[in-house]
Amino acid sequence: MRLAYLCNLYPAVSHSFVRREIEGIEQAGHTVHRFSLRPARADLKDEVDLREAERTEVVLRQGALRLILSALLLTVSRPLRTVRALGQAARLSGPGLATKVRHLAYWLEAGWLVRRFEQLGIQHVHAHFGTNPAAVAAIVRVWGGPSFSFTVHGPDEFDAPVALSLGRKIAAAAFVVAITSYCRSQLMRWSPPSEWDKIKVIRCGLDDEILNALPEPVPAASVEFVCVARLSAQKGLPLLIAACEQLRAAGEQFTVTIIGGGELRASLEQEIERRQLGGVVTLAGICSTPDMHRRLRGARTFVLPSFAEGLPMTIMEAFALSRPVVTTMIAGIPELVDGECGWLVPAGAAEALAEAMKKALHAPADELSRKGAAGRERVLRWHSVRSTAAEIVRAIESLGAVT
Repeated sequence: MRLAYLCNLYPAVSHSFVRREIEGIEQAGHTVHRFSLRPARADLKDEVDLREAERTEVVLRQGALRLILSALLLTVSRPLRTVRALGQAARLSGPGLATKVRHLAYWLEAGWLVRRFEQLGIQHVHAHFGTNPAAVAAIVRVWGGPSFSFTVHGPDEFDAPVALSLGRKIAAAAFVVAITSYCRSQLMRWSPPSEWDKIKVIRCGLDDEILNALPEPVPAASVEFVCVARLSAQKGLPLLIAACEQLRAAGEQFTVTIIGGGELRASLEQEIERRQLGGVVTLAGICSTPDMHRRLRGARTFVLPSFAEGLPMTIMEAFALSRPVVTTMIAGIPELVDGECGWLVPAGAAEALAEAMKKALHAPADELSRKGAAGRERVLRWHSVRSTAAEIVRAIESLGAVT
């Protein structure tokens, strides 16, 4: 098959799961063309991401004139479909002038993609995230482009399902991928029962490199917690800093390393300084994947105090490296994490988070290793990208016309 993958921003530091999925589909013998609506950021570290950036066609880099010209040519050659595509953009936009203007831009992006997909012989488009990539793919379809599907991760889609016209996108798609059962339930909430059969649970996967890595026991002397997360409001990092203050006040000896970048860095730095935790909590910034894995191997436990999630890939990676996890019982996380492989705490509760971290600090090394091994076994069973890619391929092939 000749397929296209469409994202809003690709490649990206936090979207390695998309790259792995594409690679898995290509390893199965299919051709995948990468498309991103926006250009990649300059913070890419991994060589594989830099290579992906070179292989990815960026829609907005075509320039306004080229996008407008494509729309004009399609208007002349298929006027009725053009009107229908405009109608689809309007329906997906919802109320308000600003959203109408934004979806007019999506319509222009879709026009260029329709022509580009025809040049490449694309048979099916898969979009990641139910935000603007799914909207553009839906407009492409009405304009005469290939069938499309999209993957929903959350939490962004579930924060604004009406504004994002999530139900209309589900109805327009050939099928929809939910990364967890919780995610599927939220999609079912915003679509009629007649659409539920097209919503498939296909979990995100890790590649063979990390899954085949030899497991290492938790270092008995380590008192380091590692957190890998975007520095954003969804991740609850101020709560982690508050829990660290409580642990230090209780006389515990430990460190926390937070790996990642984002818009909250300055405010987190101020919070660390205000609580005088400079020698305890470190903001390490964005790291390459090998460096992140090295830090995880040296950690006692992985910690993630999220307020809103889908199912974090970083938890899967920690488990793949046999590290237990302290995290919150929200969204799809309890589908992977429980007491056998870590500690689950209520979201938003600094005291409970501090108590779980204290338990991890005082747990014997063999208990930590048992928990880490249990987490690794689950990831090996449920989160191999080979299985993920195969399920997506089967879903596309089941459409019949795509062969």
